[in-house]
Amino acid sequence: MNNRKIFLALTLILVTAACARVSPSPIPPTPSPVPSPLPSPLPSPTPEVATPTPIPVSIEEIIEFEMRGAFDFFWEQANTRTGSPGYGLIRDRYPGSEGISSIAAVGFGLTAYPIGVEKGYITFDQGYERARGTLDTLRKMDRVHGFYYHFVHMDTGKRAWQSEVSSIDTAILLMGVLTAGQYFGGEVQEMAEEIYAGVEWPWFVDPQRNMFYMAYRPEKGFEGHWDFYAEQLMLYILAAGSPTHPIDPSVYYSFIRHSARYGDGQPFIHSWFGSMFTYQFSHAWIDFREYQDRKGVNWFVNSVEAARAQVRFAIAMDEKYLTIGPNAWGLSACDGPNGYEGRYGAPPSGYDNRQHLVDDTVPPYGAIGSILFAPEDARRAMAYYFSLDRLKGKYGFQDAFNLTRNWFATDVIGIDKGISLLMLANYQGNNMVYQITMRNEHLLRGLERLEFARR
Repeated sequence: MNNRKIFLALTLILVTAACARVSPSPIPPTPSPVPSPLPSPLPSPTPEVATPTPIPVSIEEIIEFEMRGAFDFFWEQANTRTGSPGYGLIRDRYPGSEGISSIAAVGFGLTAYPIGVEKGYITFDQGYERARGTLDTLRKMDRVHGFYYHFVHMDTGKRAWQSEVSSIDTAILLMGVLTAGQYFGGEVQEMAEEIYAGVEWPWFVDPQRNMFYMAYRPEKGFEGHWDFYAEQLMLYILAAGSPTHPIDPSVYYSFIRHSARYGDGQPFIHSWFGSMFTYQFSHAWIDFREYQDRKGVNWFVNSVEAARAQVRFAIAMDEKYLTIGPNAWGLSACDGPNGYEGRYGAPPSGYDNRQHLVDDTVPPYGAIGSILFAPEDARRAMAYYFSLDRLKGKYGFQDAFNLTRNWFATDVIGIDKGISLLMLANYQGNNMVYQITMRNEHLLRGLERLEFARR
């Protein structure tokens, strides 16, 4: 633990010296931790794993390491075989699940290409051709009322693993489709408009509860509801802004907004498992900072409070765990020692603060994707992650790590690399993604129809 405290002091010096951006107000005194379900005691790691070696590099170099690595994942792990029915489809993860694409990873990838052009990783023409080919594939793929299957085969574009037709993964894909169309223009924009106009949004709404379903399977029908706050804000904005099949704005105001706090922090509207990604994904494309809805909610401020709660929780857990602490925070869905786990999160969660799972696994994207919400804390975490050699790979940081189990992920996951890349681009690149998306007429119309007003 002494090594961690020494490293904290060093990283504070590094972060402060390297960046002069304004950070949020200081974190209040550490509150008492809220009970959460914990696994049985786990074996201790070997001492050398838990001992980081500070690296004398600037925070901007670390940000560039992650951005370039994340971009390279989307550029290199796509099907680039000319004439293939799956051209442009991007792997769900690497090196695992070979041959399987996540449609959400494609959405992040289509947004990564404009970032790559602006950063100088690729030329405009290279980005245009990749985006054009990808959208041509998407136009020809199997869809159900305009919605896409969650997982598809990269070589054929056909449904994989009997996966569901997914409302949220389709939404993530479409955010990338509209971003690419807005940025590249020409034929790319024409195809983007065609794909977006083809989505029949009201078909995915349960008329009895006035809520979006989560999934549809031809063999079973609809499954689940977006009945609690999570990452789905983009879903309502896309659906309300549709020029062909818009939803009634009341659908957006129908989900449960349960507000709670952690310790002495401010109350905020939280997700069921308290996973950090739920406060991030919609914010990758939609700049909520100047908007509040009809009920007075500003979702950016809400995510700031969620990030602060996660930092407070991590500080409170510092003595209990080897990984979680002020240097490693942002608990969120990711790979873990026992496989992928969607329940990782921090309080508040559910109605009783017992729905989240904590086993000392931390994904780097949890803090990195929060860099707009808690910049100083995110930079400090990135500096710590960079000091761990086993956490670094060809595509930036690996998906997660757990020092209690002496475990480091061997895979990277597309959507996790995506949120890191997009949020870093908005942070480092003067709102790089927002400069594209917040000019899109459909997104602006969606915000207007849902009665979002500038503060």
